[in-house]
Amino acid sequence: MSDCLFCKIAAGEIPADIVFEDEQVVAFKDIYPKAAVHLLLIPRQHIVSLDELEPAHDALIAHMIRLLPKLAKDQGLDDGYRTIVNTGPGGGQEIFHLHLHLLGGGRLPGFG
Repeated sequence: MSDCLFCKIAAGEIPADIVFEDEQVVAFKDIYPKAAVHLLLIPRQHIVSLDELEPAHDALIAHMIRLLPKLAKDQGLDDGYRTIVNTGPGGGQEIFHLHLHLLGGGRLPGFG
């Protein structure tokens, strides 16, 4: 998508503090971090949200999920981390390109 911020980051058209990339995904530091470590992991392919996933995306999603522990370890999150996927406006999604948040470092607030 030509006007998608995350597509532009994945294409190298907009700079980002990239910590990992391969042919399928890009991981970079969130510019408005909510924790000491706050990364965003995005697919290079434009997928709007979890609601748009199809069976053809299964290998990509598995790759993303399996990559999270490596990213956490690389960031020094040996004591644990949180992952979040916001879906749709009611779920807090602001950029309509699927992305996984990886947060950690220090004590994260609870949900209760």
